[in-house]
Amino acid sequence: MKLNKKEIAELLPHREPMLLIDELINIKKLHSATAIMNVKKNAFYVDGHFPDNPVMPGVLIVEAFGQAAAALTAHGIDKKEYENKLVFLMSIEKARFRNPVLPDCILELNIEAIRSHGRVWKYKGEAFVEGKKMADAQWAATIVDRK
Repeated sequence: MKLNKKEIAELLPHREPMLLIDELINIKKLHSATAIMNVKKNAFYVDGHFPDNPVMPGVLIVEAFGQAAAALTAHGIDKKEYENKLVFLMSIEKARFRNPVLPDCILELNIEAIRSHGRVWKYKGEAFVEGKKMADAQWAATIVDRK
């Protein structure tokens, strides 16, 4: 199973330029998936972070993890249950940035739902470029009513 950017946009409230993930592949319902993010050299953060030495901000890697997890969860639960709901990031733990993510690469985010309790979910993820680990983190999110 795989979702393209248009299908992801139907699940998430994010829009350009903040919709970071381009595909969700290898989906195991409510368990795991791989998000694909095309890190482009014309991305909105490249000119300012850092001029002459562009690097994807670590906080955006964490945001991409969160978007991937939200899409995995929204895709896996009953559509009627998710209608008029949003997935909000609650906490970030153990985030490590091991190597800089440079523009013009494909960032693969392997995410896994560790557990859920009601509307609260816990996840972990690892980010790779060409098989090299760039970052990893654990985080929690909750499903809330859309206002």
